This record gives sequence, C-alpha cells and structure tokens, in this order.
Amino acid sequence: MIELRNLQKVIDQTPVIDIAALTVHPGEIAAVVGPAGSGQTALLDLLLGKTHPTAGTVRLGDVDPAADKAAFSQQVGVLFAEDGLYKSQSAQANLVFQCRLHGLPKGRADEVLTQVGLADRANTRVEKLGSGLARRLAFGRAILHRPHILILVDPFARCDEASITLLGRLIRQLATEEAVGRPTEAVGRPTEAVGRPTEAVGRPTGAVLILADDDAHLLPLCDAIYPLDKGRISQVINPHDAQHNTLPFKIPVKLEDKVALVNPGDILYAMAQEGRAVLHTHTGSLPTQFTLAELEERLARSGFFRAHRGYLVNLQHVKEIIPYTRNSFTLILDDAGQTEIPLSKTAASELRELLGY
Repeated sequence: MIELRNLQKVIDQTPVIDIAALTVHPGEIAAVVGPAGSGQTALLDLLLGKTHPTAGTVRLGDVDPAADKAAFSQQVGVLFAEDGLYKSQSAQANLVFQCRLHGLPKGRADEVLTQVGLADRANTRVEKLGSGLARRLAFGRAILHRPHILILVDPFARCDEASITLLGRLIRQLATEEAVGRPTEAVGRPTEAVGRPTEAVGRPTGAVLILADDDAHLLPLCDAIYPLDKGRISQVINPHDAQHNTLPFKIPVKLEDKVALVNPGDILYAMAQEGRAVLHTHTGSLPTQFTLAELEERLARSGFFRAHRGYLVNLQHVKEIIPYTRNSFTLILDDAGQTEIPLSKTAASELRELLGY
C-alpha cells in the first residue's frame, strides 16, 4: 500500500507540497497528474526518499523511503522519466547487470524480456532499439526484482501505440494478479506466469502510483486520478464514473517555455498531422502530444464530432452543411475564414441522425 498522510514540503518558506491524504491500496493503480510547476518533482523526491518531508509521512508498503534505503530498493520498483539504459549494451546485458545488483539469477532477465515483448531483441544494443522498445526495457528493469510497489513516471513517454497497449496491460496485470509481489523465497522457482508465484495467484499485493503531466492513456487504466495544482490535491477523479467522461475541461498543449491550457469551447477543429492532433482556434494552431483518437476520447460529450478520418470538429462552430454530390459533403465553420471541413459519407449519415435533419 502507498500512503501519504498530512504531507507537507516547504522550500525557501514556500509550500511546494501540501497533501492531506492519498492512499493506493493493494491491487490499485492511481495517478497524480499535473503539468510542469504543479509540484510533481517535489513529490517524486519525497516518494524516492531524496528529501525529507517538512511534516507528515510517506509510506510505501512498510517502508519510509527517506529512512530505509535498503528496504526501499527491495520493495519498490521505479520507472523514471528518462530510460537511463546503457545504450552500447544489449537489452539482455542491461537486465543481467541489474540481476547481479539484486542477487537474482540470470534467467530472470530472460523472463522479463519475454514479458515486455523483447525476447527476439535480447542481443540488440539499446541504441538500435526504437524509443518505444527502449521504454519497454526500462519498464522491465523496474519490475525485474518483483517489487511490491511501483512508482512510474510518464510510463508511456516516447511510446508507439503497440508499446502503450503492452505496457498498459502489464501495469494492470502486475497490480491485480500479484505479478508485482516480491516472492524472495520463490526466485528461480517455476511459476504459472512469469514473475507470479503459484501459491499466491489471485491475491493482489501490488500498488502502482503513476506521475504524469496529463492523463493521456490513463483514464482506462487507473482506478483513481489526482489532479495536482501547486502541490495540492483538491479532488479525486474516478475515471470509470460516467460523470467524469468529459474531463479534463482544459486541453494541455506543451509550448517551449510553458504549458497552455486550451478551453475546448475555443477549439474550432482538430486535424491529424504526422500522427498527432493539431488544435485550430480563432487565434491560430497549437500542436498537441495526443493522437486524434486520444483527443476524441478526452473531448467525449463536449460537442465534438469525427467528421472525417483526419478531422475532429466542434459542432458548436459549424454553421452550414453543404452536399456537393451524393457522396461529397463539407462543413462550413463560423470563423472569419469560413473554414471548410470534409465530411465523409458515413459521418454525414451519423451527423444527420444525431442532429435530426
């Protein structure tokens, strides 16, 4: 279990963390979400035991991370924002080295490579792996010693869709099926599933806490999401509760020196460009880190409609629907340039049924 109680951190007389309570029970996955400046770095330092709280407590299982480094390294697995791999070494060599540090048999490295889908890349140098595959390997290193607790920082960073799907499935599996349990006495023993002792199947003991800039890919994965703002948590979001399907109310866009928060109502339309969604507003365009499908999920029930494979349009800004031919349709927006958005034949039928015209 992960438990924060009355946690405060003050730096230069300024409170940077002030969290009354946060608990992640065994078998649960929770995320603390907030952009740069929200307090994520200070919170991570407290979770890793790099700094001591000004007040309150941090408990990861039965460990105080600042007081017992040895127990922390045994019971907690950490995936950092950067992969931190030895690029000139093979995928297998990276994990074998960690096996030596943890006193684990070399075979454990092979188990984990299979688990993260890299068995056929065991002898490939990290520098030759794609960014998504390298992220899988970094995740494999975090779970190598079968920790009770996982702290994951932006676990899907730099990942392709296949890696996002695989890592999401593994994170849920590790939390709910006890694959993240620390069976010290079972190291090297045959198991029913990789990393899962046969005598403990179905009795979850793992807890997972994710730290991320935003909730991309986290809504279907997490049991609870805690928005962090200036070191404080004011609400708990249950992603599976229908009333939160419209969250977040702002769309984060990372710029060079800041994070812009865009009101969905200000978005005219979004267009897929080089695999990412670009927002178009009355004042210009803003590239996002989301795919168009991810953005569509975030804007569900907010008046947006998939007009075409590559376009997501805000129906509040559509003023005309023009059929040019039997199979050709166009949406005209209410902006100064009267932007035209293609409307596919299938989408035209769906929109006709939706609006009842």
